Amino acid sequence: MTTIALKTFTAWKTFVFAFLCLFTFQAYASAEPNINKEGIALSGYDPVSYFMDAPMKGYPALKYTFEGSTYQFENEENRQAFIQQPTKYAPAYGGWCAWAMLDGEKVKIDPLSYKIIDGKNYVFYNGFWGDTKEKWNEKANKDSEALLVKNADIQWSKL
Repeated sequence: MTTIALKTFTAWKTFVFAFLCLFTFQAYASAEPNINKEGIALSGYDPVSYFMDAPMKGYPALKYTFEGSTYQFENEENRQAFIQQPTKYAPAYGGWCAWAMLDGEKVKIDPLSYKIIDGKNYVFYNGFWGDTKEKWNEKANKDSEALLVKNADIQWSKL
């Protein structure tokens, strides 16, 4: 691919991504959680398992609803831990992409792209348009990660 073609493709990709982000933001312009058609958060992954070795799929029979999101759990012990401390285990920003939240946008996530920061689970988009967790980490190296969280928190509070 020539340099001009690569720059054109990159510019086109950026334009389409911005358009989709704008559409997503307008479609979800309230503080509703990121859930599927069945009301399930994190694509069915157990929110407590993120704080252990790795995210694990939960079972539909083991569920609990908190702030409009139904979470599924790998085992009863995790379900009970969540019931006792839901704000500890529920993902930041209603389960929307932390990187996109810096701009006040709601973007769907890849439930396996996440980062625990100061005891809170931040989830990220990872797909055709790139891995936003990598972008977050790059910006965190330049700026303070606490500042990124603070800015995303401000945007979330506006929604």
